[in-house]
Amino acid sequence: MKPKKFYISIIALLLISIVLTACSGNGRAPSKDDETLIVTSFYPMYIFTSNIAKGIEGVRVTNMTEPQTGCLHDYQLVPADLKTLEKADIFVINGAGMESFMDKVISQLPDLTVIEASKNMNLIQDEAGEDNPHAWVSVSGAIEEVQNIADALIKADPTNKEAYEKNSRMYIEKLENLKSKMVDALKDVKIRDIVTFHEAFPYFAQEFDLNIVSVVEREPGSEPSAGELAGIIRDIKEKGVKVLFAEPQYSPKAADSIALQTGAKVYILDPVVTGPEDASPDSYEKAMEKNLEVLIEALK
Repeated sequence: MKPKKFYISIIALLLISIVLTACSGNGRAPSKDDETLIVTSFYPMYIFTSNIAKGIEGVRVTNMTEPQTGCLHDYQLVPADLKTLEKADIFVINGAGMESFMDKVISQLPDLTVIEASKNMNLIQDEAGEDNPHAWVSVSGAIEEVQNIADALIKADPTNKEAYEKNSRMYIEKLENLKSKMVDALKDVKIRDIVTFHEAFPYFAQEFDLNIVSVVEREPGSEPSAGELAGIIRDIKEKGVKVLFAEPQYSPKAADSIALQTGAKVYILDPVVTGPEDASPDSYEKAMEKNLEVLIEALK
Protein backbone atom coordinates (compact mmCIF):
# COMPACT_ATOMS: atom_id res chain seq x y z
CA MET A 1 0.00 0.00 0.00
CA LYS A 2 1.33 3.41 -1.05
CA PRO A 3 2.07 5.86 1.77
CA LYS A 4 -0.27 8.85 2.18
CA LYS A 5 2.59 11.28 1.45
CA PHE A 6 3.02 9.70 -1.99
CA TYR A 7 -0.55 10.56 -3.06
CA ILE A 8 -0.23 14.11 -1.69
CA SER A 9 2.93 14.59 -3.77
CA ILE A 10 1.20 13.33 -6.94
CA ILE A 11 -1.74 15.72 -6.42
CA ALA A 12 0.65 18.64 -5.84
CA LEU A 13 2.54 17.87 -9.06
CA LEU A 14 -0.72 17.73 -11.02
CA LEU A 15 -1.82 21.12 -9.66
CA ILE A 16 1.53 22.67 -10.56
CA SER A 17 1.25 21.22 -14.07
CA ILE A 18 -2.22 22.74 -14.55
CA VAL A 19 -1.07 26.16 -13.37
CA LEU A 20 1.98 26.12 -15.67
CA THR A 21 -0.16 25.09 -18.65
CA ALA A 22 -2.66 27.91 -18.02
CA CYS A 23 0.10 30.49 -17.78
CA SER A 24 2.06 29.34 -20.82
CA GLY A 25 1.91 30.95 -24.27
CA ASN A 26 4.39 33.74 -25.03
CA GLY A 27 4.74 34.56 -21.37
CA ARG A 28 1.17 35.79 -20.81
CA ALA A 29 -2.16 34.30 -19.90
CA PRO A 30 -4.38 34.02 -23.00
CA SER A 31 -7.11 36.65 -23.38
CA LYS A 32 -10.73 35.73 -23.97
CA ASP A 33 -10.64 33.44 -27.02
CA ASP A 34 -7.21 34.99 -27.67
CA GLU A 35 -9.04 37.74 -29.61
CA THR A 36 -7.50 40.72 -31.38
CA LEU A 37 -8.90 43.86 -29.77
CA ILE A 38 -9.01 46.94 -31.99
CA VAL A 39 -9.80 50.22 -30.22
CA THR A 40 -10.82 53.32 -32.20
CA SER A 41 -10.47 56.91 -31.07
CA PHE A 42 -13.90 58.27 -31.96
CA TYR A 43 -17.11 57.70 -33.92
CA PRO A 44 -16.07 57.91 -37.62
CA MET A 45 -13.01 55.74 -36.99
CA TYR A 46 -15.26 53.22 -35.24
CA ILE A 47 -17.70 53.07 -38.19
CA PHE A 48 -14.92 52.62 -40.75
CA THR A 49 -13.00 50.01 -38.74
CA SER A 50 -16.15 48.06 -37.85
CA ASN A 51 -16.92 47.67 -41.54
CA ILE A 52 -13.38 46.49 -42.31
CA ALA A 53 -13.37 43.97 -39.43
CA LYS A 54 -17.01 42.94 -39.84
CA GLY A 55 -17.71 39.28 -39.11
CA ILE A 56 -14.08 38.27 -38.60
CA GLU A 57 -13.83 35.62 -35.90
CA GLY A 58 -11.49 36.54 -33.08
CA VAL A 59 -11.42 40.26 -33.94
CA ARG A 60 -13.35 42.76 -31.83
CA VAL A 61 -13.71 46.51 -32.39
CA THR A 62 -14.59 48.91 -29.60
CA ASN A 63 -14.62 52.70 -29.35
CA MET A 64 -12.55 54.48 -26.70
CA THR A 65 -14.73 57.58 -26.35
CA GLU A 66 -18.48 57.95 -26.04
CA PRO A 67 -20.04 58.08 -29.55
CA GLN A 68 -21.50 61.51 -28.69
CA THR A 69 -18.09 63.00 -27.81
CA GLY A 70 -17.53 64.90 -31.06
CA CYS A 71 -14.19 66.03 -32.48
CA LEU A 72 -11.19 65.31 -30.25
CA HIS A 73 -9.28 68.58 -30.75
CA ASP A 74 -9.13 69.35 -27.02
CA TYR A 75 -10.14 65.97 -25.60
CA GLN A 76 -8.43 65.01 -22.34
CA LEU A 77 -7.81 61.33 -21.65
CA VAL A 78 -9.51 59.93 -18.56
CA PRO A 79 -8.29 56.87 -16.58
CA ALA A 80 -10.95 54.69 -18.21
CA ASP A 81 -9.51 55.51 -21.66
CA LEU A 82 -6.04 54.33 -20.68
CA LYS A 83 -7.49 51.16 -19.15
CA THR A 84 -9.23 50.46 -22.45
CA LEU A 85 -6.02 51.08 -24.40
CA GLU A 86 -3.98 48.87 -22.07
CA LYS A 87 -6.07 45.92 -23.26
CA ALA A 88 -5.87 46.90 -26.94
CA ASP A 89 -3.75 45.23 -29.59
CA ILE A 90 -4.34 48.01 -32.13
CA PHE A 91 -5.43 51.65 -31.79
CA VAL A 92 -7.01 53.29 -34.86
CA ILE A 93 -6.91 57.09 -34.91
CA ASN A 94 -7.71 59.75 -37.49
CA GLY A 95 -4.40 61.55 -37.02
CA ALA A 96 -3.43 64.89 -38.61
CA GLY A 97 -3.62 66.48 -35.16
CA MET A 98 -7.17 65.39 -34.33
CA GLU A 99 -6.12 63.32 -31.31
CA SER A 100 -4.10 65.88 -29.38
CA PHE A 101 -3.49 63.38 -26.57
CA MET A 102 -1.35 60.96 -28.59
CA ASP A 103 1.94 62.00 -26.97
CA LYS A 104 0.56 60.77 -23.65
CA VAL A 105 -0.64 57.50 -25.16
CA ILE A 106 2.70 56.79 -26.83
CA SER A 107 4.69 57.63 -23.69
CA GLN A 108 2.56 55.35 -21.48
CA LEU A 109 1.95 52.56 -24.01
CA PRO A 110 5.02 52.53 -26.27
CA ASP A 111 4.33 49.01 -27.60
CA LEU A 112 0.75 49.75 -28.73
CA THR A 113 0.26 49.44 -32.51
CA VAL A 114 -1.21 52.73 -33.75
CA ILE A 115 -2.92 53.05 -37.15
CA GLU A 116 -3.30 56.59 -38.50
CA ALA A 117 -6.18 56.76 -41.00
CA SER A 118 -5.08 60.05 -42.59
CA LYS A 119 -1.43 59.01 -43.06
CA ASN A 120 0.10 60.17 -46.37
CA MET A 121 -3.12 61.87 -47.46
CA ASN A 122 -3.05 65.19 -49.32
CA LEU A 123 -4.46 67.31 -46.50
CA ILE A 124 -5.89 70.83 -46.73
CA GLN A 125 -4.01 73.39 -44.68
CA ASP A 126 -5.43 76.46 -42.94
CA GLU A 127 -4.03 79.99 -43.05
CA ALA A 128 -1.54 79.11 -40.31
CA GLY A 129 -0.23 76.16 -42.32
CA GLU A 130 -1.77 73.53 -40.03
CA ASP A 131 -3.39 70.41 -41.45
CA ASN A 132 -7.17 70.21 -41.35
CA PRO A 133 -7.88 66.73 -39.93
CA HIS A 134 -11.54 66.43 -41.06
CA ALA A 135 -10.73 64.39 -44.18
CA TRP A 136 -13.52 61.84 -43.60
CA VAL A 137 -16.20 64.53 -44.10
CA SER A 138 -15.77 64.18 -47.87
CA VAL A 139 -16.67 60.77 -49.25
CA SER A 140 -13.37 60.68 -51.17
CA GLY A 141 -11.53 61.27 -47.89
CA ALA A 142 -13.54 58.54 -46.19
CA ILE A 143 -12.62 56.10 -48.96
CA GLU A 144 -8.93 56.91 -48.62
CA GLU A 145 -9.05 56.55 -44.83
CA VAL A 146 -10.83 53.19 -45.09
CA GLN A 147 -8.13 51.94 -47.46
CA ASN A 148 -5.39 53.19 -45.14
CA ILE A 149 -6.95 51.46 -42.14
CA ALA A 150 -7.41 48.21 -44.08
CA ASP A 151 -3.81 48.20 -45.34
CA ALA A 152 -2.47 48.81 -41.85
CA LEU A 153 -4.71 46.14 -40.28
CA ILE A 154 -3.43 43.60 -42.81
CA LYS A 155 0.13 44.48 -41.85
CA ALA A 156 -0.63 44.27 -38.12
CA ASP A 157 -2.82 41.17 -38.32
CA PRO A 158 -1.81 39.24 -41.49
CA THR A 159 -3.71 36.13 -40.38
CA ASN A 160 -6.96 37.86 -41.38
CA LYS A 161 -5.63 39.46 -44.57
CA GLU A 162 -8.24 37.97 -46.93
CA ALA A 163 -11.15 38.97 -44.70
CA TYR A 164 -9.87 42.54 -44.28
CA GLU A 165 -9.36 42.83 -48.04
CA LYS A 166 -12.82 41.48 -48.85
CA ASN A 167 -14.62 43.67 -46.30
CA SER A 168 -12.78 46.86 -47.24
CA ARG A 169 -13.34 46.22 -50.96
CA MET A 170 -17.10 45.81 -50.41
CA TYR A 171 -17.32 48.88 -48.17
CA ILE A 172 -15.31 51.08 -50.52
CA GLU A 173 -17.58 50.04 -53.39
CA LYS A 174 -20.57 51.28 -51.39
CA LEU A 175 -18.80 54.56 -50.67
CA GLU A 176 -17.83 54.99 -54.32
CA ASN A 177 -21.49 54.57 -55.31
CA LEU A 178 -22.49 57.11 -52.65
CA LYS A 179 -19.93 59.61 -53.93
CA SER A 180 -21.12 59.22 -57.54
CA LYS A 181 -24.72 59.74 -56.47
CA MET A 182 -23.89 62.91 -54.52
CA VAL A 183 -21.66 64.42 -57.21
CA ASP A 184 -24.31 63.79 -59.86
CA ALA A 185 -27.12 65.23 -57.72
CA LEU A 186 -25.20 68.42 -56.92
CA LYS A 187 -23.51 69.17 -60.24
CA ASP A 188 -26.21 71.62 -61.40
CA VAL A 189 -27.05 73.44 -58.15
CA LYS A 190 -27.30 77.23 -58.51
CA ILE A 191 -25.92 78.33 -55.15
CA ARG A 192 -22.21 77.72 -54.50
CA ASP A 193 -21.32 80.30 -51.79
CA ILE A 194 -21.98 79.04 -48.26
CA VAL A 195 -21.12 79.76 -44.63
CA THR A 196 -20.26 76.79 -42.39
CA PHE A 197 -20.31 76.45 -38.62
CA HIS A 198 -16.71 75.37 -38.04
CA GLU A 199 -13.69 74.08 -39.96
CA ALA A 200 -15.13 70.60 -40.58
CA PHE A 201 -16.23 71.12 -44.18
CA PRO A 202 -13.33 72.22 -46.45
CA TYR A 203 -12.93 68.68 -47.86
CA PHE A 204 -16.69 68.37 -48.31
CA ALA A 205 -16.86 71.75 -50.09
CA GLN A 206 -13.92 70.84 -52.31
CA GLU A 207 -15.57 67.59 -53.36
CA PHE A 208 -18.84 69.24 -54.38
CA ASP A 209 -17.42 72.51 -55.75
CA LEU A 210 -18.81 74.72 -52.99
CA ASN A 211 -17.19 77.97 -51.83
CA ILE A 212 -16.93 78.54 -48.07
CA VAL A 213 -17.19 82.32 -47.71
CA SER A 214 -16.85 82.38 -43.92
CA VAL A 215 -16.76 80.12 -40.85
CA VAL A 216 -18.84 80.91 -37.75
CA GLU A 217 -16.66 79.20 -35.11
CA ARG A 218 -12.99 78.64 -35.91
CA GLU A 219 -12.71 76.68 -32.65
CA PRO A 220 -15.73 74.44 -31.99
CA GLY A 221 -17.62 75.38 -28.85
CA SER A 222 -16.26 78.93 -28.68
CA GLU A 223 -18.74 81.46 -29.99
CA PRO A 224 -17.37 84.25 -32.22
CA SER A 225 -16.45 87.60 -30.65
CA ALA A 226 -18.46 90.71 -31.50
CA GLY A 227 -15.78 91.70 -34.03
CA GLU A 228 -15.74 88.26 -35.66
CA LEU A 229 -19.52 88.20 -35.80
CA ALA A 230 -19.56 91.61 -37.49
CA GLY A 231 -17.02 90.36 -40.05
CA ILE A 232 -19.10 87.28 -40.87
CA ILE A 233 -22.23 89.38 -41.29
CA ARG A 234 -20.35 91.81 -43.57
CA ASP A 235 -19.05 88.94 -45.74
CA ILE A 236 -22.52 87.44 -46.06
CA LYS A 237 -24.10 90.73 -47.07
CA GLU A 238 -21.31 91.70 -49.51
CA LYS A 239 -21.36 88.34 -51.29
CA GLY A 240 -25.10 87.80 -51.09
CA VAL A 241 -24.78 84.46 -49.30
CA LYS A 242 -28.18 82.81 -48.86
CA VAL A 243 -27.21 79.65 -46.97
CA LEU A 244 -25.66 79.06 -43.55
CA PHE A 245 -24.93 75.54 -42.33
CA ALA A 246 -24.99 74.70 -38.61
CA GLU A 247 -24.08 71.31 -37.14
CA PRO A 248 -26.18 68.99 -34.96
CA GLN A 249 -23.33 68.66 -32.42
CA TYR A 250 -23.35 72.35 -31.42
CA SER A 251 -25.79 75.05 -30.36
CA PRO A 252 -27.18 76.98 -33.36
CA LYS A 253 -27.39 80.19 -31.31
CA ALA A 254 -24.66 82.06 -33.22
CA ALA A 255 -25.92 80.81 -36.58
CA ASP A 256 -29.49 81.88 -35.77
CA SER A 257 -28.24 85.33 -34.74
CA ILE A 258 -26.36 85.73 -38.04
CA ALA A 259 -29.35 84.53 -40.03
CA LEU A 260 -31.60 87.05 -38.28
CA GLN A 261 -29.30 89.91 -39.26
CA THR A 262 -28.57 88.82 -42.82
CA GLY A 263 -31.62 87.00 -44.09
CA ALA A 264 -29.56 83.85 -44.76
CA LYS A 265 -31.36 80.61 -44.02
CA VAL A 266 -29.93 78.08 -41.55
CA TYR A 267 -29.69 74.40 -42.47
CA ILE A 268 -28.09 71.49 -40.62
CA LEU A 269 -25.15 69.55 -42.08
CA ASP A 270 -23.72 66.60 -40.17
CA PRO A 271 -19.91 66.10 -40.27
CA VAL A 272 -20.56 62.51 -39.10
CA VAL A 273 -18.54 62.97 -35.95
CA THR A 274 -21.09 61.62 -33.46
CA GLY A 275 -23.75 58.94 -33.49
CA PRO A 276 -25.72 56.37 -31.50
CA GLU A 277 -24.15 53.78 -29.21
CA ASP A 278 -25.47 50.93 -31.35
CA ALA A 279 -24.43 52.51 -34.66
CA SER A 280 -25.18 50.35 -37.70
CA PRO A 281 -22.44 49.64 -40.29
CA ASP A 282 -24.13 51.97 -42.81
CA SER A 283 -24.28 54.94 -40.40
CA TYR A 284 -21.83 56.99 -42.47
CA GLU A 285 -23.81 56.45 -45.67
CA LYS A 286 -27.10 57.31 -43.95
CA ALA A 287 -25.68 60.55 -42.56
CA MET A 288 -24.34 61.53 -45.98
CA GLU A 289 -27.64 60.68 -47.66
CA LYS A 290 -29.34 63.02 -45.21
CA ASN A 291 -26.73 65.70 -45.95
CA LEU A 292 -27.47 65.29 -49.65
CA GLU A 293 -31.19 65.91 -49.06
CA VAL A 294 -30.35 69.06 -47.09
CA LEU A 295 -27.95 70.32 -49.75
CA ILE A 296 -30.44 69.82 -52.57
CA GLU A 297 -33.06 71.78 -50.63
CA ALA A 298 -30.64 74.54 -49.59
CA LEU A 299 -28.75 75.04 -52.86
CA LYS A 300 -31.47 74.61 -55.48
